[in-house]
Amino acid sequence: MSPVLSGVLQFAALAAALALSYRPLGDYMARVYSSDRHLRVEKWIYKAIGADPSAQMRWPAYLRGVLAFSAVSVLFLYLLQRLQGHLPGSLGFVSIPADQAFNTAASFVANTNWQSYSGEQSMGHVVQTGGLAVQNFVSASVGIAVAVALVRGFARSRTGELGNFWSDLVRGTVRILLPISVAGALVLVACGAIQNFAGIHEVGQFMGGSQQWNGGAVASQEAIKELGTNGGGYFNANSAHPFENPDGFTNLFEVFLILVIPFALTRTFGRMVGSLRQGYAILATMAAIWVGFTALMMWTEFAHHGPAFDVAGGAMEGKETRFGVGGTSVFAVATTLTSTGAVDGFHSSLTGFGGGITMLGMQLGEIAPGGTGSGLYGMLVMAVIAVFLAGLMVGRTPEYLGKKIGTREIKFAACYILITPALVLGFTAIAMALPSTRDSMTNSGAHGFSEVLYAYTSGANNNGSAFAGLNANTEWFNTSLGLAMLLGRFLPMVFVLALAGSLAEQRPVPETAGTLRTDKPLFTGLLVGTLLIVTGLTYFPALALGPLAEGLAA
Repeated sequence: MSPVLSGVLQFAALAAALALSYRPLGDYMARVYSSDRHLRVEKWIYKAIGADPSAQMRWPAYLRGVLAFSAVSVLFLYLLQRLQGHLPGSLGFVSIPADQAFNTAASFVANTNWQSYSGEQSMGHVVQTGGLAVQNFVSASVGIAVAVALVRGFARSRTGELGNFWSDLVRGTVRILLPISVAGALVLVACGAIQNFAGIHEVGQFMGGSQQWNGGAVASQEAIKELGTNGGGYFNANSAHPFENPDGFTNLFEVFLILVIPFALTRTFGRMVGSLRQGYAILATMAAIWVGFTALMMWTEFAHHGPAFDVAGGAMEGKETRFGVGGTSVFAVATTLTSTGAVDGFHSSLTGFGGGITMLGMQLGEIAPGGTGSGLYGMLVMAVIAVFLAGLMVGRTPEYLGKKIGTREIKFAACYILITPALVLGFTAIAMALPSTRDSMTNSGAHGFSEVLYAYTSGANNNGSAFAGLNANTEWFNTSLGLAMLLGRFLPMVFVLALAGSLAEQRPVPETAGTLRTDKPLFTGLLVGTLLIVTGLTYFPALALGPLAEGLAA
């Protein structure tokens, strides 16, 4: 079988699996967030934290819950790393330095999972399982909770109540993320991923000599890191490591875990607003971008330039032979169009245009289908922008899902889309002006600039993947990327929840003959165009200095 055909068949199998899971998972999540019933274990949790799950919250109270929980999580994870040398199960590793501990705590709480350390050489079992794995669950659940709050803003009227954050957080963790990740971990263990608490031991090598390896609860962390679109690897090689991702089947299964909840949430959205067609329109937008980006990535990575490419069947540099060009291309697009950050190959070794595709995927806002929750609320904010632009063109007051998009709503949406580019471009400009940055860059010229641009794009968009050519374990990068991750995660949430509260207070507007139909292919095309134009105008100059210049020079 040719490598190209193999890649196409892998993508087709993945699309089929996602299609089969779309309806049951989407409907199940809608029931989870619409039910008034609380499970016994959930009641125990509410009692332990002193929360009333039945109390309705307006958007300021909901936001305070998000920020308070996240702040405590950052502090807990920071202290856990700083005390690692005194904890059992540390495997002899010392405590993490202050700047790196801050960076890691900010990263995992912000659902970014950027790593400036090698997991197998830095983190013991307690930090990995009691700290990082826990944040993989709850940070993903926070994202879904904020998305559900925005959906309720569209669905409710004449009330500012958006639900209860603590109830949404606990339900997302207990009823959705935990059971699916348990099933996913069992599949990975059955396929060869490791799951133990073994210490450090010597392993012989084929060519003589030995090296040290440590075990860990890898399969369980791998499952939730993909399912929650987190991305932090137990090992430095991340999902390219055979202990995390043994073969071609597990590679495709992990991509499935990355995409299944973000895509299914569009069904949840349609069910909760009372119009499945609205959910299909958002799904079609996400799917069109995902398919297009995957096709472009495969094209540029399978392009043959010289004898080495002809023999290998594509650009195999930095890729695992057990995955091939097709599997790595599918993984790279999935992980950068979502806020996952897991990698099964070195993105720095992608072709110039291939590296640009991964960066552009993150710069779109990671909304096709995006992270768990963050993809849906990001796409809905862009839908508000698209409706507003359409209203300007025809001279009508824009409406979306029966809600008027007025001055207040468009200000919230505009602030949302401006925050992340400001962080990415601002921090990149400052970093490139510092002499110390050049010492961290493996490469010079366009590729070296791409390394820095990719790092801040990944951090501020809460992705977490790296170009694999930048030494980010410096005081400047640990601190600045930590700030970019926290601001890029929680500032947009402020405006999402404010927008949700504003929409929930409105009276529903009856549909008329002049109302833009937002459940038709025309709106899907408008939304795709809005995304590409807004992103292109924002990032094109920076992309022209990096991946585009490198690709054209190749």
